[in-house]
Formats: sequence, structure tokens, C-alpha cells
Amino acid sequence: MPLRLLAVHAHPDDESSKGAATYAHYRKRGAEVLVVSCTGGEQGSILNEHLEAKAHAERDIAGLRVYEMARAQEVMGVEHIWLGYADSGLPGEGEPLAPNSFATIPVEISAEPLVRIIRRFQPHVIVTYDENGGYPHPDHIRTHEVSVAAYEAAGDPARYPDAGPAWQASKLYYDRIMNSTKMRAIYDVIKDETPDSEVLKQMDEMFERWGERPDLSTTHVNVADSFAERDAALIAHASQVDPTGFFFLHSRDLQARTWPTEDFQLVDSKVESTLPETDLFAGIAE
Repeated sequence: MPLRLLAVHAHPDDESSKGAATYAHYRKRGAEVLVVSCTGGEQGSILNEHLEAKAHAERDIAGLRVYEMARAQEVMGVEHIWLGYADSGLPGEGEPLAPNSFATIPVEISAEPLVRIIRRFQPHVIVTYDENGGYPHPDHIRTHEVSVAAYEAAGDPARYPDAGPAWQASKLYYDRIMNSTKMRAIYDVIKDETPDSEVLKQMDEMFERWGERPDLSTTHVNVADSFAERDAALIAHASQVDPTGFFFLHSRDLQARTWPTEDFQLVDSKVESTLPETDLFAGIAE
């Protein structure tokens, strides 16, 4: 039985900014990888001023994002499933969420289709977001809640008995790819090699927004062999990712030299685990 990884994300493009190199890396090793997008990103805005398909995006952003996700999926070589919920948007303070959107649906309802996916796909490892969603978007927070609920329920035959035979994933991880230690290390190299770079100002602003964010990562997977696929997957989400923007502030070569890993936090394990790790499947027999 091949090793299997399930990654649960809120919107199309999240999988490419939060783990694409890892997914492509494990596909090269023969593992099966399934990405779940909880929503279709229907409330998304055009975030790339250079977008060629601007007319399509303005007419039907959700439809365009289906095509973008398909291109990213092909680049990474993964399987993909839409969980089928509507994007909740990011309302301002005091404003309501979009009616019948993902974040408004009770967790016990939204967990059931994910339990079905887990029991059918039988992943050894599940990767999702922390309790803050990585950042406090309603859909990211709900993705965390639904993922953890489904991880726990899928292994219990008394829960959702009509959703297929019980399956217990061996390990649950949170994404910690944008951790402070990594970004500081990259910042220091840029400052040493190109002290006049405009990138430093943007990174200073990022650190100010972050404040004193602790680095909780426990698991560091060397995926430099798949940075090219990560970048191509990001660019595939053209409506959401500016190829001259944040994700490309530093070169692929600089990151490979400075920080060749993508990083995760092990939050639950049913197998013996020794930290720190260099493999999401550590302790799991093939």
C-alpha cells in the first residue's frame, strides 16, 4: 500500500502557497497525495494587476478559479476534490458572512463529507491549518475545525456510520511554512548579499504585522527539488498570485541555499515519533 497524504485547504490557491513543494516532492517519491479545497473561492478578488484573463475574472471569478486549480493540480501531480462549500468572504468588522457559506455551516455537518473522503482515500497523514487558520480568515478557521473533527471521527465506527468503514490516519500536522525563523533567515541573507534591496522594506512590514510570532514547527522536509513545481503551481493561480509579488520576493536559488525545507507542526500521532522530524511519514511503515 503506498503512503498517502491528505491536505485540506480553504480555497483554491491555498494549496500552492502552503505546501505545493511538499506535495510534489512526495509524489516524486511514489506517495499518493490528495488535496481538498473546502470552497471554490467565489468571494475572491483579482489580486494580480497583470492578469491576462481579467475579463473572465470580472465575469466569473469562480469559473476561472476552477481552471486555475486544474492547472495547479497538473503541475503538482496530485489528486484533487472540491468539498463543495461556498466561500465565506472576508467581511469587515460587524459585517455578516455570506449566507449559507462554509463558515456558517455547523462543523458536524461539514465534517461528514470530509470523513467520507478520509475513509475512502485512507491517508496516513493529514495536513491542515492551526486554530487561527494560519491567518484569521473565517474559511481558514473553519477548515481547521472541520479537518480536526474529521480526523478524530473518521477512525470511530460509531461516528458517521454511513460514511464508509472507519479509517484512522496516523498523523495530523499543521502548516508552519511561513514561520518566523525561516523568514528571518532569508531576510538576513538578503540583507547581507543585497543590502539595498526593496524586498527588505516589505519584509520589515511583514515582521511588524506578525509581532512576536513563535515558531512551532517540528518537522522540516527538504523539498528544494520541488521549488520549481511550487512556483509553477502558484503562477497557475493567476487571478490570485502576482508573479512579481510577495511569493517571489526572493529567488528560488536563495531559498534553496538558505531554507530548503517546508515546515510543519506535528499535533497528533498514533505512531511513535521522535522530534524534530525530516519526513511527514516518519514512523509509518510502508
